[in-house]
Amino acid sequence: VTSPALPEPPFPPDPTTLDGDLEPNLSRWLWLVKWFLAIPHVIVLIFLGIAFFFVTLFAFFAILFTERYPRGMFDFNLGVLRWGWRVSFYAFGPIATDRYPPFSLGEEPDYPARLDVEYPERLSRGLVLVKWWLLAIPQYIIVAFFSGGYGWTGLIGVISFFAVVALLFTSRYPRSLFDFNMGMNRWTYRVITYAALMRDRYPPFRLDP
Repeated sequence: VTSPALPEPPFPPDPTTLDGDLEPNLSRWLWLVKWFLAIPHVIVLIFLGIAFFFVTLFAFFAILFTERYPRGMFDFNLGVLRWGWRVSFYAFGPIATDRYPPFSLGEEPDYPARLDVEYPERLSRGLVLVKWWLLAIPQYIIVAFFSGGYGWTGLIGVISFFAVVALLFTSRYPRSLFDFNMGMNRWTYRVITYAALMRDRYPPFRLDP
């Protein structure tokens, strides 16, 4: 007797995976100062962001001539993105954990915010010339609406603010707002990894809450 076939997933696995665990017993008040507590991380991330830009620039020429993203450069840029996602998850959006993020470029699987990007063995020479600007323009418009940079300046920040205000008055972080926020962050990080030349697959126009 053969077992029934499992249903096919609605979408193929994406090379960029972003996850986060909503902490069940969040402090009602700590979110008021998390942005301040995160300042040391923000300062470090500014310098890491500069390095991220130049590493991506070097990777552009490496891909153009060899069709490969040097693994050391890829791992560094992935580490910067992981660090930024952990800080965002803690202090800016979704603000869904009270655990202070580690100062680390590593994977940190025990932290409630996780990000991974599948390493590509080969990347297109042709796409590397156009994907980060021309092809990504529609995605940039959407992501700018979602994020607006650090702080409560985009839709992600607005939803996070409503969630923590609800937490303040009810001691509960609304799960629906968390799921919606995670969906926007997944979309945003898929676009970031595409623009950073870390993938060739075009980011889908969809939320994955």
